[in-house]
Amino acid sequence: MKSKAWRNLDAMSYVRRAVAVQMFELPDADGFPTFFAWGSSMKLCFNTDWRGENADPERETEVKLLWTPDWLYLRFQARFRAITVFSDAETNGRRDQLWDRDVAEVFLQPDPSQPRRYKEFEVSPNGFWIDLDIAPGEKHDLKSGMRRRVSLNETTKTWVAELALPMKCLVDRLDRDATWKVNFYRVEGAAEPRFYSAWKPTRTAVPNFHVPEAFGELIFDSGVMPRE
Repeated sequence: MKSKAWRNLDAMSYVRRAVAVQMFELPDADGFPTFFAWGSSMKLCFNTDWRGENADPERETEVKLLWTPDWLYLRFQARFRAITVFSDAETNGRRDQLWDRDVAEVFLQPDPSQPRRYKEFEVSPNGFWIDLDIAPGEKHDLKSGMRRRVSLNETTKTWVAELALPMKCLVDRLDRDATWKVNFYRVEGAAEPRFYSAWKPTRTAVPNFHVPEAFGELIFDSGVMPRE
């Protein structure tokens, strides 16, 4: 049975609120949620550009979230027309300027009382990544300890990225009753005009994801009960 918080999401809140469902079972051998656990989560989908226009079902992005007291897990499933990636990165896979190629992104703001400060995580179809701590006039490497697992299927034209974000890089201790701010994005294309896609449209004149005023909400829900 789904929790009360889940059942009460009406049609309007569904498009502006993300729900991370608590994961009770152990992760798999690689440290990521199992297929069963991901099946228990709530999905969000978007396929319009950053203005909320020009829907493209062949570039749809599906996002799922799970949490434990120690980890926030995200799963992007991205439909694509073509793949454009960097061929080089640091030995650990970190790549600066990753957004200049195809990526999936999440911006997280655990403390809405600091409306211009947030964390940025990006992953590419070939597994390169970057994490940043963003504040007015500042951009620093977050050094979060994030982990990722990526697969690409040319037959179905989809790529899937799973992220495991240590909760300690986001908050000292998770308050499961807190409401965070969040937005999800995709970029695809080798040259302009590229496809800049956003879950919550930023509606800027030119593509711009760094608009925290446009972030949606993220809540933490215990919607899955442990199996006996």
